[in-house]
Amino acid sequence: MLKSICAYISDHQSTINHITAANEGGAIGLAAGHYLASGQIPVVYMQNSGIGNAVNPLMSLTDTEVYNIPIILLIGWRGEPGIKDEPQHVKQGKVTIPLLDAMGIANTILSRDEEVFEKQLDEALVYLKEKNESFAFVVQKDTFDDYKMQTSTNLQFEMSREDAIKKIASHLTYRDIVVSTTGMISRELFEYREQVGQDHNQDFLTVGAMGHASQIALGIAMQKKGRRIYCFDGDGALLMHMGSLAIIGAAHPQNYVHIVFNNGAHDSVGGQPTVALNIDITNIALSCGYSLVLSVDDEKSLQEALVTISKVIGPILLEVKVRRGARKDLGRPTTTPIQNKETLMKFLNCD
Repeated sequence: MLKSICAYISDHQSTINHITAANEGGAIGLAAGHYLASGQIPVVYMQNSGIGNAVNPLMSLTDTEVYNIPIILLIGWRGEPGIKDEPQHVKQGKVTIPLLDAMGIANTILSRDEEVFEKQLDEALVYLKEKNESFAFVVQKDTFDDYKMQTSTNLQFEMSREDAIKKIASHLTYRDIVVSTTGMISRELFEYREQVGQDHNQDFLTVGAMGHASQIALGIAMQKKGRRIYCFDGDGALLMHMGSLAIIGAAHPQNYVHIVFNNGAHDSVGGQPTVALNIDITNIALSCGYSLVLSVDDEKSLQEALVTISKVIGPILLEVKVRRGARKDLGRPTTTPIQNKETLMKFLNCD
């Protein structure tokens, strides 16, 4: 919904005034700090799935009954009622406007007519300045013209993410479980199983709840100690709730393998950059209590790492640096989330 405007902002704003936060709650905190320091009204943009992460600071920090800090919210309306969308977006789409209303956040659907929108914006700014309260623009599909990011940099690592997923998935045994994060990773894993004629019963495809796949995998690993559990994670998802690394390390599940596909971008929603290629993910994991950490960026070192992992007890973290992007004809899972859940639970209980 916001891919084009995200790209436009990235190309036309400095990093002093434009920050891609780790998650939406952090974005509200950044915006509050900006207002406190400058007195200028900030803008926070997100998909409506991100409202959940933002509820706490919106209610306990910026709300009129707390610090009364004005923010313009730009919210992509995934799952808008009456428009076909993925199952993880349907409920969020239904409750987007009622949730904003329940939080006392004034809102309107952003008009596709530029003149009408200018009037909406003028009225919103008057409201923001008079009341110091947040105002939300809800953005429908195809509201913005297409715009491709001009300043994007893509480090040309040897492997694509899909090739790396194929390599790792082919290395797993028939008893291993995979919990894959939301977005392209789950789609590419599903496609691999289809291509080689395998069932999907050993995979949990996390279609929503971005950033929480590692904890789903931990919950399974703690209960199924006779199985090896692999979490296929993304760099954006890892950064979103990085405290999860500490929980995994403290729990010290010996059957846990955390694989982070790092391309330095939010690939599924327009390729906005993350900071993941600028930090040392492996040493962070090591400090959190992981038994073994490895980082690879080519097929040969990945193959060697997979052999090493098979001989070591966890928790293990393997960072796989890959190119950005996915093939244009990449499909989506053809099973429903409930079917996925039921087949996995049946598989988990056939020890």
